[in-house]
Amino acid sequence: MPKPVIFSVDDDPSVLQAITRDLRKPYGEHYRIMRANSGADALEALRELRKTNDPVALFVVDQRMPQMTGVEFLGAALRLYPDAKRVLLTAYADTDAAINAINAVSIHYYLLKPWDPPEEKLYPVLDDLLEDWLASYHPPFEGIRILGHRWSPEAHAIKDFLARNQVPYQYLDVDLDPESRQVLADFQLTQAQFHW
Repeated sequence: MPKPVIFSVDDDPSVLQAITRDLRKPYGEHYRIMRANSGADALEALRELRKTNDPVALFVVDQRMPQMTGVEFLGAALRLYPDAKRVLLTAYADTDAAINAINAVSIHYYLLKPWDPPEEKLYPVLDDLLEDWLASYHPPFEGIRILGHRWSPEAHAIKDFLARNQVPYQYLDVDLDPESRQVLADFQLTQAQFHW
């Protein structure tokens, strides 16, 4: 089973390195720590994670970034990973950003930089958020996923082959299953382009 991801995004290389280091210490064994130095790079990585059905548990994102603010990034990330917990970082008390983040993207925590010592200012907050995420987390199916139409001979042939060889699979009906629409979207396909 793939480790759930904790994703940090900050345009300042030294801050990104510090948060990544502080995340790896207590969480690296059970979580995959990923980072990006821009919202656009992070969104591209998230789209790739969706394609492989990898879970994201937590975002730790700086508010003040060029091209895309933390709130804007979290708004886009929320469409890909709506259940991930969200922490917004800022260098000073920016009440407007905090209120906007709460209203726009339902952040779970607003954290001021620096967070030293992390044992007092960072880890207790993230421990609670990750514990809450784990309580409602349902691991995604890890085997082969088949998308097809109900009457598709090709889809039935593949299902029969896998069943005969005792290979676990998940079948998603393109016409009926909402998850199949998300899989098609992840691979930038439409239902009209999908023929079996």
